[in-house]
Order: sequence, then C-alpha cells, then structure tokens
Amino acid sequence: MKLSNLTTRIIVALFGIPLIVIVSLLGKIPFLIFSLSIGIVSFFEFSKMLSRRKFFPNLLVGSLSVTAIIANSYFNFVEHQLLFLIIVPILLLSELFRRSESSIANIGTTLIGIFYIGLFAASLVLIREYYSHSFFLYDQGGYIIISVFVTIWICDSAAYFIGTATGKHKILTRVSPHKSWEGAIAGFVFSIVAMVVAQALFLEFLNVQDAIAIGFIVGLFGQAGDFVESQIKRDANVKDSSSLIPGHGGIFDRFDSLIFSAPIIFIYLKYFV
Repeated sequence: MKLSNLTTRIIVALFGIPLIVIVSLLGKIPFLIFSLSIGIVSFFEFSKMLSRRKFFPNLLVGSLSVTAIIANSYFNFVEHQLLFLIIVPILLLSELFRRSESSIANIGTTLIGIFYIGLFAASLVLIREYYSHSFFLYDQGGYIIISVFVTIWICDSAAYFIGTATGKHKILTRVSPHKSWEGAIAGFVFSIVAMVVAQALFLEFLNVQDAIAIGFIVGLFGQAGDFVESQIKRDANVKDSSSLIPGHGGIFDRFDSLIFSAPIIFIYLKYFV
C-alpha cells in the first residue's frame, strides 16, 4: 500500500526529530558530523540543480572547501581569512583543467555555493560551540540549536496553515506563487512566540529580549532563506533540491531556513548577548 505524502512526512519526522535533538545535545563531533552532512549534501544538491542550467560548479573543490570551512569552525586549524586565501586560488587554477561551457559561470556558482552553504552551515557549529569555554555551560548551545529548530518548524507550519486558510496577498509570485503576506506574518509572529516560550522553558540563561531578538531573526531570515532556495529551484525548474528524504525533498530543502538564519543568530550571540 502506497503511503500518502503527509503520512510519509510524519514517519520521517518521527525518526528525524529525535536524531536532531540527540546530536544537538551531544554537540562536539556528533554535531560536527551532522553539520558536515548538511553542508556537503546541500552543496551537492545545489550543484546538481545548477547543472540543469548548464552551470557546473566544481564538485570536488567545492565539497572539500565546504568540508574545510565547517571543520575549521570546530577545530580552528587556521584563521578563516587564510582558509579563503587557500580556497580561491585552488578553485581558479582547477578551472583551467575542466572542460565546460563557461569558466566564469562555473567559478562564480562554486564560490556562491561555498560561501552560501559552507560558511552559513559552519555557523551552526559556532552556535553549538559558543559556550564550549565552560563544562557547566556547554549544554546551553544545544538548547539554543534545538529551540531554533523548533521555532523554524513552528514558523513554517504557521505560515503554511494560516497562509492556506487566509492568504490573499501574494509576496513573490515569480519565486513562490503560493506564499502570502498573511502566512509570512503568521510565521514571523509565531517564531517570536515560540522563542519566548523556549526561553521560559529551556533558555533561562537568556533574557526575554534575547529570545524576542532570536525569534525575530528566525521569523525574518528563516523565511528569507526559504525564498532564496525557492528562487534557485524555480530557475533550475525543479520542485525539490533532491528526493533524498521521502516526503520532504532534499537536505537543502529541509535546512535552507536554518543555514540562512544561523549566521545572523551567531552574530547576535557574539556581539549582543
């Protein structure tokens, strides 16, 4: 018997959500592997989508660069500036040995993938390890990651259901024709509410103003990340970044909002908390 799409999504979520919670709480190498998986697979999906438009990002250099950036955010082998000074020349030189239609397009799309996916996914590790200086505070990074995950899910659900029920004013029809201002506003409001509730339950080390700010970031930049990925998919004429996750599409589909909001959240934690 063939399962409905909704049933498949629920079954996958029942297995996926506990796994995400566990690796977020564990932190360290398990969470690094989790972040690497998001970055590497998302870069692969990004590259495959662009190949439909006759752009061919360098999979080898791009994947290694994404891996290096995310791993460096945990191990701190070198300064990020030095890492980029290594990556860019290697990419430019490697293109001399590739046969493709446009070297400029290939270099440009590879760099976009490296910075957009690699650098943004590395921010997940930076958030999780933000309290690594203290054994007693280390779990706090995990609580923040879990709270952001939950907030994104609530934001997406509120935007979808309220937008479907009441949405009459479309936002960007050329990018995502079914999304409305009503749904986006609902997602934004519920993001802030979700983070305030999370602060009361799990994030006592943050104040309410911090929770509101992080909810604001998720509600705004999380939804913006979804639009950015939708724009790429629409340009590539695909519905999902891949079919890797049954009922959910690809890794890039599932974590686009998270990786887009992660660097803003990290900046807020570093400079305002």
